Amino acid sequence: MAGTAARPAGPVLMLTGTDDLAVLALAVALDLTLGEPPMRAHPTVWMGRITGFLESKAPKDGNAALLAGVLIALGLACLWGAAAYFAAVGLKEVHTLAYILVGAVLLKSTFSVRLLHREAALVRGHLERGDMERVRARMSSLVSRDPSNLTAEQATAATVESVSENINDSFLAPWLAFAIFGLPGAFVFRAVNTLDSMIGYRGVYERLGKASARLDDLINLAPARLGGLLLVTASAFLPGQRVTRAWSIMWRHHGRTSSPNAGWTMSSMAGALGVQLEKVDPDVGYQLGEPDRPLEPQDITRTIQSMYLVGAFGLAIALAVIYLRGSILL
Repeated sequence: MAGTAARPAGPVLMLTGTDDLAVLALAVALDLTLGEPPMRAHPTVWMGRITGFLESKAPKDGNAALLAGVLIALGLACLWGAAAYFAAVGLKEVHTLAYILVGAVLLKSTFSVRLLHREAALVRGHLERGDMERVRARMSSLVSRDPSNLTAEQATAATVESVSENINDSFLAPWLAFAIFGLPGAFVFRAVNTLDSMIGYRGVYERLGKASARLDDLINLAPARLGGLLLVTASAFLPGQRVTRAWSIMWRHHGRTSSPNAGWTMSSMAGALGVQLEKVDPDVGYQLGEPDRPLEPQDITRTIQSMYLVGAFGLAIALAVIYLRGSILL
């Protein structure tokens, strides 16, 4: 009809619509109230299964392993990104409400706040009861190190480290990826992060996992630094934490970890609490922070409080980015 603007194509709607504001808000609400979807229907579980299958078939040595690692990293990232893209476009063409409801469920599968809180709180409860057997049994859900000989203080430190480091991987980075690139961005991030967690280690995966590890480092450069800055900011509002110390320790100690990203959030948390976080390992060990006082189980609670405040800041930033993206592209 003359004088009527043409309706943009489905893919453009997916990129420009402000429906993503509702998708992110609903996804966060689902996470905080319902938690994780069933394992058999969890996309991250399927990412892990596919990665495990490909890893079992791939060479582990030489240039063949390097090439296989590149193909696996790029192939799975593209596979999951494309699947999310076409799912988003299809849902949008069905109805905006379908996109919001199903899109929120899909987005929820790429991040978790509640699960991180729950695992850390379980360890804290066992520590407060002095039940080190259960503490060590729970540690495998938070850290990759051998928990069999951890002391109570070491387990506390490892939990504080895990929560502060996973602020980025568990929710901040996928929120930002979604805010900029929509559902495909969040799924690409989760696929790459899953690859890194499974094969991005040294040893047998030194060559096969190199591409996954480097790609994970790359996509986390900005979110990890933002996470560190947000933890510093949060320390200004929380009791028992000091913003000047958090900033100073983060700036001086963030480079002490083997990862170019993990040190930003862990060192800022150590500085905010006034404790030292230490990993004893001849290859990837570190000391972050200055021990103004010994660690205590209550530091896990303080770290969880910081996590939620950073989550609030991060959510506000992601929503603002979505709004600006929609305003610019409309």
